Amino acid sequence: MNEVSILDQRRIEAQFAGQLLRTLSAELGEQRARDLLARAIIDMAHEAGRAFAARKPGNETGANPPDLADYAAILPLWEAGGGITIQWVEKTAHTLAFNVTRCRYAESYRDMGLGEIGDLLSCNRDGEFCHGYNPEMKFTRTQTLMKGASHCDFRYTLAPKA
Repeated sequence: MNEVSILDQRRIEAQFAGQLLRTLSAELGEQRARDLLARAIIDMAHEAGRAFAARKPGNETGANPPDLADYAAILPLWEAGGGITIQWVEKTAHTLAFNVTRCRYAESYRDMGLGEIGDLLSCNRDGEFCHGYNPEMKFTRTQTLMKGASHCDFRYTLAPKA
């Protein structure tokens, strides 16, 4: 069985989401439709984060939640196929900081004519995935390529275990 890369999965989802948004907008209005789409994608991100966390050996019951080293170890899944290009800033037990200097997710949405909802389709997943992955993990980002910045500044922190 061939695995679909996250980038290809997002492209498939984007086609569906774009059509769904157009249909819902005609019935409910654009803002209500965007709000519903955003909520659905946030729910999907939480679920995906929890599913990834459950894959960590010893965390089947949630007793051994993943840490930032575990998170760094799964980042290549988003890099696959040139999905994102990461420039590391800091990588410690309590901090992961990197910049995304190229985002083919954003490029793909623009190519598909969906650039105006690219933030809903991908950017808003990042912090929500993190929360599902480990609720103690904190995420900040002040800018994105999707919104025209030179890079996305991803910053994750996790307080030491008591």
